[in-house]
Amino acid sequence: MTNPRTRRGAARLAAILLVVAAAAAVVLAPACREDDDELKIAFLADFSGPLAEFGPEIQTGVELAIQHVNDAGGVNGGHIILVTGDTQVDPTIGVEEARRLVDVEGVHAIVGPLSSSVTIAVAESVTGEAGIPTISPSATSPSVTVAEDNGFLFRSTISDAAQAPVLAQMVSQLGVTNVGVLYLNDAYGQGLADGFEASYTGTATLVSLEDGQTSYLAELEQAARGGATHLVAISFPAQAKVYIREAIEHELFQRFVFVDGTKSEELIEEIGADFLEGSPGTAPASPDSEASAAWDAAYVAAFGALPSRPFVREAYDATIALALAAEAAGSFEGEAIRDQLVAVASPGGVAVLPGAEGVRAGLEAVRDGDDVNYEGAATTLDWNADGDVTSGFVGIWAYLGGAIVEQVVVPFSLP
Repeated sequence: MTNPRTRRGAARLAAILLVVAAAAAVVLAPACREDDDELKIAFLADFSGPLAEFGPEIQTGVELAIQHVNDAGGVNGGHIILVTGDTQVDPTIGVEEARRLVDVEGVHAIVGPLSSSVTIAVAESVTGEAGIPTISPSATSPSVTVAEDNGFLFRSTISDAAQAPVLAQMVSQLGVTNVGVLYLNDAYGQGLADGFEASYTGTATLVSLEDGQTSYLAELEQAARGGATHLVAISFPAQAKVYIREAIEHELFQRFVFVDGTKSEELIEEIGADFLEGSPGTAPASPDSEASAAWDAAYVAAFGALPSRPFVREAYDATIALALAAEAAGSFEGEAIRDQLVAVASPGGVAVLPGAEGVRAGLEAVRDGDDVNYEGAATTLDWNADGDVTSGFVGIWAYLGGAIVEQVVVPFSLP
């Protein structure tokens, strides 16, 4: 007999694949920047490489947002068109894809990239100079804050300046006083590892790793050398499935701590649920609220179940914010959209909730000349001058019973 969870998962995967197929077909549309009668948004993400597991599901957040905007009459009288690009988590490829999206596809704005290193490269080499508003739903490195982007880079997720202290506190509260930390040698891994070390009161042995290695045994042995009892896994699933398996097989580590980049259903399948059982982790999260409830209902109606991977809500929020900003600007010009992004998500205006009804009401309010405040599905988008959200939530979750189970949500506020 087929397990009901398997049937639900298969149905949800089929829905996601249909979304991706539809978006892929749109990519073939010719550039129409010169007409400027429709808002063209790119989802620049990862559909191959170390984050291939994340791209398709995060895209569903973008697709749902576009559906809600288009059902409400679109932006400035025209519908939103979506095109996609695959960075493969490679800064060089990401820059090439960004140039294609801007110069060939003629996009007005970008949701993405996903990884911090690619996000910084794209903002500094392409979108900042071209004047293309770019909102990453998942680039969490503190280095994103200081990217030289001419003010065109935002993010709808939190900085690891917030996640790292929560991660350190969680590990300490487990009574763990000595850990090994394997971190990916890029802006994301380095930033989160450094932040963890600075906040952790115990002993931490930090060891960097490179993508694409067939073995991480030497790095594991180095991380375990100081008597660490737990391994903190700061990377992407592609690397984690290699070194977690090696850690278990060589009896170097049996207990693990995870983060947003290793919050992965693929990891359960590759390693086995029993080996991960009870392992905790942290990731950006959203609390129970009117906004999150509205989004949850809309997502379940469209896809049958809530997403298990992070940053889907953040991708939805980025897309809605761009649409509201373009409507408020009365223009698809990049600088005009950028200048309205902070305004449409700041306190003081008409509250706009996620979901079809909320988005419709928000667009109508903008058309009536009212100030609006989009209350995000993931978190409030109270952006500062660097394009960072200044408050939000970090979730603590765990691998339990062969699934990813949310535990608690911790609020934070950054200066």
